[in-house]
Amino acid sequence: MPEDVLIEAKNLAVHFPITKGILRQRKVAEIKAVDGVSFFIRKGETLGLVGESGCGKTTLGRCLMRLVQPTDGAIYFEDVDLCRLKKEELRSVRQGMQMIFQDPFDSLDPRMTAEEIVAEPLKIHTPIRGKALKEKVAELLHLVGLDRSMAGRYPHEFSGGQRQRLGIARALSIRPKFIVCDEPISALDVSIQAQIINLLEDLQTEFNLTYLFIAHDLAVVRHISHRVAVMYLGKIVEIAGRDTLYRFAKHPYTIALLSAVPIPDPAVEATRDRIILMGEPPSPIALPKGCAFHPRCPYTREQCQEEVPSLRQIAEDHWVACHLV
Repeated sequence: MPEDVLIEAKNLAVHFPITKGILRQRKVAEIKAVDGVSFFIRKGETLGLVGESGCGKTTLGRCLMRLVQPTDGAIYFEDVDLCRLKKEELRSVRQGMQMIFQDPFDSLDPRMTAEEIVAEPLKIHTPIRGKALKEKVAELLHLVGLDRSMAGRYPHEFSGGQRQRLGIARALSIRPKFIVCDEPISALDVSIQAQIINLLEDLQTEFNLTYLFIAHDLAVVRHISHRVAVMYLGKIVEIAGRDTLYRFAKHPYTIALLSAVPIPDPAVEATRDRIILMGEPPSPIALPKGCAFHPRCPYTREQCQEEVPSLRQIAEDHWVACHLV
């Protein structure tokens, strides 16, 4: 594992069994939510993860945190294989990894005050108590743009943007190195989204944080990410630097996704071609043979219907899983 890499996934898979029966359950199929994914994230960078709903982005993020148990593969965090750790060993490693959830209202305990929410990780992982704990919580609230007078409020007394700031303060409380941002702005108003994105960027600069940023909005991903990974039906089909991906995308699915991003220039927007994908994504329970994208791909050929393409490097920091490239 190179020195500049903080976290790496190798052939990571998460399969959920489908069972039948009441007294005696038997496995009849499985959902391949994540299916043989490999990638790495360098220290201090943001890897954007994009794809359609249901493609496995959130499951992958939760698996990296070991909130979902992997079926196969390995996760290396600072050269430590998280998949081999026992519960107590994993607990100590988790101090370096945190998560910001999509819906701040659902991820905050409604019976706890803001102070209690932010203080909980500090109580678990550090010896800080008493007045020092209160001061630390106040410092964290100020860091994310909340006034210390709000410490006694409950989650329902905050706005959506303030609740997400509270979630960020909780994630930062034990100074993690890696944060999974699971669509942290999708539940917020557009005006608030920009504030949260700017806050995440400022915090990354100040504390040298590493992000996995999961999102649907390709314009936001381009703004905040250093590299971007595109996911389709449990597999990563393309990874490249931000500018490389948006200018020189190679996979047909990536090209189709980018064609849907609106351009602010009306003249350019009116003349460019839109790629409309036909049909719906196949069911993750019964994936097609060969490339999972071939039923919707306008360039499919016989090889695509028979062989699963491997993710291979085609240029510096650019990987594609496509027989046509």
